[in-house]
Amino acid sequence: MSDKMTNSFGRPVVDDQHTATAGVDGPALIEDTHLIDKLAHFDRERIPERVVHAKGAGAYGYFEVTADVSLYTKASFLSEVGKRTDIFARFSTVGGEKGSADSDRDPRGFALKFYTEDGNYEMVGNNTPVFFIRDPLKFPDFIHTQKRNPATNLKDPDMFWDFLSLTPESLHQVTILFSDRGTPKSYRYMNGYSSHTYLWYTDTNRYWVKLHFKTDQGNESLTGPEAAELAASDPDSATRDLYAAIASDNDPSWTVNVQIMNEADAANYRYDPFDVTKVWPHSDYPLIPFGKMVLNRNPENYFADVEQAAFSPGSFVPGVAASPDKMLQGRLFSYPDTHRHRLGTNYSLIPVNQPKGTVPRTYERDGSMRVDGNFGGNPNYYPNTFDGPIPDESGAEPGLAVTGMTGRYEYPHPNDDYEQPRALFADVMDDTDRDHLIANVSGHLGGAQKRLQLRQCALFHRVHPEFGIRVAEAIGVDADEVARLAALTQEELVAATS
Repeated sequence: MSDKMTNSFGRPVVDDQHTATAGVDGPALIEDTHLIDKLAHFDRERIPERVVHAKGAGAYGYFEVTADVSLYTKASFLSEVGKRTDIFARFSTVGGEKGSADSDRDPRGFALKFYTEDGNYEMVGNNTPVFFIRDPLKFPDFIHTQKRNPATNLKDPDMFWDFLSLTPESLHQVTILFSDRGTPKSYRYMNGYSSHTYLWYTDTNRYWVKLHFKTDQGNESLTGPEAAELAASDPDSATRDLYAAIASDNDPSWTVNVQIMNEADAANYRYDPFDVTKVWPHSDYPLIPFGKMVLNRNPENYFADVEQAAFSPGSFVPGVAASPDKMLQGRLFSYPDTHRHRLGTNYSLIPVNQPKGTVPRTYERDGSMRVDGNFGGNPNYYPNTFDGPIPDESGAEPGLAVTGMTGRYEYPHPNDDYEQPRALFADVMDDTDRDHLIANVSGHLGGAQKRLQLRQCALFHRVHPEFGIRVAEAIGVDADEVARLAALTQEELVAATS
């Protein structure tokens, strides 16, 4: 027998099909509190869409330590081989709205929440090991160019390529994005990366690390035409695939690896180890496998878990800390701030976001949607003499040495924004990969103004002459002019194409 229907406060609902009216044909009555309750809730069902990573899918699972890394970090959840920690994972497209296609050309978010005994540890990464920019001051502008034109409300290749062609540090990520890796087959068939450098530490030692999650299903992508066809036939393909795989006990898994750099090596490394537009070549710092991630349980309710899940790159546990990476530093503020806007000041009380291995003990009180006991009559201030929680120095992070005057500085490291994308184009890609890259870039860049086409082709030419010339020929711009522009300084190139 079905349960009896009630309103949101438990009052029995007499009729859920007919609005109370003044007579058979009369107007609706405002005293129909069930109608008002139902409509008012419906009007507020949609919380604000994520600014980025709006569309995604998620699942629960576990992380298991498979190799001893206790020499490098005192993180409790990594303390012994065989130890398991519950996790929640969310995968997403980055630039598209909630109604966009899962197969669109776009980076993919790879966000993880580890429910450890020391609180939640969270990693907010992507399916690429690098990013478009290295300074957070550029981030709002970059995202604006990936969204919609403020006049037409349309995606705009002029906005897209104008910004990127003025930002050569983006070339590595752009080359990856417009390769077939920019359209993963589905969430199960893509790798994940911390992208940023983080600090692992023990009581005596410190190490810089990057994390790599290698899919055990095989890293598979779609070609441009395959992605377009799938967008038309099944725009929710990746979401459907992940849910169906777990529902049929075909649980996806990833082998978790770490690159480890001694702290002393960072000052003299050939690349800035904190530049998120760069990778650490595996020949310098090989991947060390140390864990397995398995997803084995679908959420019972998408909104409760996937839509309300909130991740922050600043959610650390003892043994893990931030690096001086400027982009990471900006994200440490921005992610919790947007969660407070989107979900409310008490978003940490939403079940999917609550720690499960420990009980929070804090002096934070009140605020919208505080629906627990609000710590009862316990003191809401510190220090106090009423047995309130006290700080624990054992969780202190090691400090970093800093020197110099405050100011706004040009990027200070010897830098070549073309070297790593050149190696990707010339050495990592095969002929088929390069053919697909040229086709994908020209299909998008072809919609931009000619001056922007020339500027971007000149940047591609700096990466590799074949790259620039082939794109130029594909979109019908003068390859000789592209070569001439490529030889200019960046300032001269911008002036010549503005």
